[in-house]
Amino acid sequence: MLACTAAAALLAGCGGGGGSATGGGVKDGKVTITMGLYGVMGFKETGLIEKYEKEHPNVTVKVEAAGDEQTYYTALQTHLASGSGLKDIQGIEVARAKEITETQADKFTDFEGTKGTEHFQPWKQAQITTKDGKILGLGTDTGPMAVCYRKDLFEQAGLPTDREQVGKLWAGDWAKYVKTGEKFAKGNKDKKVSYLDSASGLFNAMVYGNSEQYYDKSGELIYKTNPAIKEAWDLSSEAARKKLTAKLPQFQPGWDPGLANGTFATTVCPAWMLAHISDKAGDANKGKWDVAKAPKGANWGGSFLGVTDKSPVKDEAKKLVAWLTAPEQQAYLFEKLGNFPSSKTALEDPKVKNATSEYFSGAPTGQIFGAAANEVPAEQVLGRKDGTIKDAFSQGLQLVENGTAPAKAWKTTDERVKKAVG
Repeated sequence: MLACTAAAALLAGCGGGGGSATGGGVKDGKVTITMGLYGVMGFKETGLIEKYEKEHPNVTVKVEAAGDEQTYYTALQTHLASGSGLKDIQGIEVARAKEITETQADKFTDFEGTKGTEHFQPWKQAQITTKDGKILGLGTDTGPMAVCYRKDLFEQAGLPTDREQVGKLWAGDWAKYVKTGEKFAKGNKDKKVSYLDSASGLFNAMVYGNSEQYYDKSGELIYKTNPAIKEAWDLSSEAARKKLTAKLPQFQPGWDPGLANGTFATTVCPAWMLAHISDKAGDANKGKWDVAKAPKGANWGGSFLGVTDKSPVKDEAKKLVAWLTAPEQQAYLFEKLGNFPSSKTALEDPKVKNATSEYFSGAPTGQIFGAAANEVPAEQVLGRKDGTIKDAFSQGLQLVENGTAPAKAWKTTDERVKKAVG
């Protein structure tokens, strides 16, 4: 179904049927809808797109997906600014939601009043709603946090492998997670294997467990004074300086091969990441991975699907978005990939409550992520440049991993954030 590669589609804006700037169109009574996505959002991978096309024989859906969200969003900003190259449906990561609602609301159509969308968590839809009540998309998943770990590598390092016992190693404190890493390093015989993938992954997990992160409710930047940011920076820097990380930031080059090759033993994993891990780690590692409760509750990520306002098939695209995010599809995606629902109705579905993951050693993912979701702060303050700031801190921690003193790396990060946010 792809007319060009994902990268070329994003950077050059290659389009689909009808020759529209947004890619979609109607020709001879046939509707073509284009979607711009990132990562493994699951709609194509699980056959949902194919199912929709079978149920709607006059509709063809063309999906183009970038491997990582940062590349995707950079291209999306370019397309929004130029007004060309946009797809009919665009994925929106939660860290970008505030910027979209405050600066790009006129580029997306309003979902307010769309029939059958009352099932979402109110806080989820609030994240994509403008101050004047315009709803720019519908929620897909949320990101309650756990820790994914390699049982075989834990066993080799002399650590317990049972998920209940593993969770107790770091219960209630991310500092215990790092201490467990020191124990792993002492027992680990293969020095090519690190305890965790990256310092930035740990940093993000800690930050997203707080209601206020980079901004306060008034919209003021508080990253320099927020103790939660400082604590996360210090502990992540400690893990880096103690050489507990593989220096492989999540979704960046080298991380996928690291999953497949057992380069690291743990990674902090929101529910949606399980799909990516199982896909990239491959069949050879099935049953080697497991899932344990994270030290503290946190929500990392989650997405929305928005419809661009100039789409020539706007109504048809909205119907597709509503169908893809309906409770039945959300429950199905969780059962198949681990994408945790943003639908209140879906949370009550046995497919969610009783879900297990065969790939992750039969882990009761429904129970683990359901419990984690209940620990997430009821309100999480989003800021306009959350995603940009997160990227800057990730880059700063890479400096620490490569030998830069934490204080110097913090100064560099601060300068980059100031430049980026203006």
